[in-house]
Amino acid sequence: METPAPDGTAPETITPTTATGTATTGTVTTSAANTTTTGIRATGTAATNGNSTGTSVLDVTAAGGAGPDGYEISTAAERVDLDLVHRWLSTDAYWARGRPRHVLEHALANSTPIGIYRTVDQAQVAFARIVTDRATFGWVCDVYVAPEERGRGLGTWLAGAARDLLFEIGVKRIILATLDAHGVYAKIGFTPVAHPDRWMEIDRRNTP
Repeated sequence: METPAPDGTAPETITPTTATGTATTGTVTTSAANTTTTGIRATGTAATNGNSTGTSVLDVTAAGGAGPDGYEISTAAERVDLDLVHRWLSTDAYWARGRPRHVLEHALANSTPIGIYRTVDQAQVAFARIVTDRATFGWVCDVYVAPEERGRGLGTWLAGAARDLLFEIGVKRIILATLDAHGVYAKIGFTPVAHPDRWMEIDRRNTP
């Protein structure tokens, strides 16, 4: 399951604001962040906290709807098991195989992670990132569910939460790329690009 594309984007300066509200079905909220401690916490209140590192916090409790029993979803960057995620992506994800750890660290510092965790032991079982300008465009990428946890709807829940987080902040266009998980993303509204002839790219990666 996945979304290939460039690693890392320019950091964003975030000014202090707060906003209350919850996501509705079919909407997404995301925060582009430029610090390894950046994330969206499940607090029930959306907020961005201006500081020297640009920490951003948004509500994720309602995003993606209710998930499977026994799991919780969070955008708190401090909860990400970096060693585990790096192993997942660099050894098992076709689009990121061989990705150096420092590249993942830089990518996380400039995007919003979303993790799914087992409630019984808080172990991380899934991961994704959101990259966005917080106004016009969002990219959902690095979507990965641990092999032993697949088939339980976690991938759909994870992508739905990303979608809802982006829509909630007003982003109207979201992209992702996938080799073989089209059905997962179709369940939450993704469709093939309407005008692929309008898209161009520079891809310097050596990946499928």
